[in-house]
Amino acid sequence: MIADAWISQTAPETAAPDARERLHRRIDGYDWSALGAALDERGWALLPKLLSASQCAALADAYDDEPRYRSRIVMQRHGFGRGEYRYFGYPLPPMVQALREGLYPPLARIAERWRAALGEDGGYPDSLQAFVARCHAAGQTRPTPLLLRYGEGDYNCLHQDVYGEHVFPLQTAILLSQPGRDFEGGEFVLTEQRPRMQSRAQVVPLRQGDAVAFAVRHRPQRGARGFYRVNLRHGVSALRAGTRHTLGVIFHDAQ
Repeated sequence: MIADAWISQTAPETAAPDARERLHRRIDGYDWSALGAALDERGWALLPKLLSASQCAALADAYDDEPRYRSRIVMQRHGFGRGEYRYFGYPLPPMVQALREGLYPPLARIAERWRAALGEDGGYPDSLQAFVARCHAAGQTRPTPLLLRYGEGDYNCLHQDVYGEHVFPLQTAILLSQPGRDFEGGEFVLTEQRPRMQSRAQVVPLRQGDAVAFAVRHRPQRGARGFYRVNLRHGVSALRAGTRHTLGVIFHDAQ
C-alpha cells in the first residue's frame, strides 16, 4: 500500500514523490507571517491539520516496528518522566524526511531573524541538507526525529532537546492520537521563564494531526535595552486514560 510505503524506510521511489509534494504544499500554504508573529510573542505556533488521520494512524501503528529505530528510551529509567520514545535511524522514513525537509526552510527564516535579534554568531542555511551537513561535520551524526508513546499515568518532565554544539532553535511536535477518543489528559505544556519575573505556563490545544512549532531553548524578547532571551521548556502532563502517540521533528542531529 502507498500509505505503508510512505512511512517505510524501504519505500519505492515511485511511492513517495507525489505524497512529498502534497505535504510540502500543505506546509507552504500556512500563513508563515502570522506563525512567525506567534512564535515571537509566545514561543509557539499552531499548524492545524498538518497530517491526515490516516497518516497519523500509520505512524502510530509503526511504533513497534523495531528496524525503523536506532534506540528506545524508557523515560523513568533516566528521570525524564514516565512513558517511552524511539529515535528513528537513518535513512528516515519518507514521511518523516519530507516533514523535516518541508518545515525547515520557513522555520530557518524565523531562526535567522531570532539569531540576528540576539546578536548570535553563525547563521542558518536555507536547506536542511546544508544544516545537517554542518551537524555531521561537528560529530553530530545521529538522527533525532522520534516517536513518543504514553499510557495511563505517563508524563514527560519539562525539558529542552539539546544534543550538541549545533542547535536549531525551533522544533515541531505532531499529535498522532485524538484527545477524548484515544486518551484523556496528556496536554502539551510549555513554561516560559522571564528575567526577574515568575514563570508562565502555557497549554497548547492540539487535535489529531495538528503540529506545534516551538522554541527549543529560548526566544528573543524586546526590552528597554534591546533584545534578551526568554527561556522555555516543554513537556506533557500526565495521561488520565488511554494511549497517546506523538511525532517529534527536531532538525539538529545528536552526537
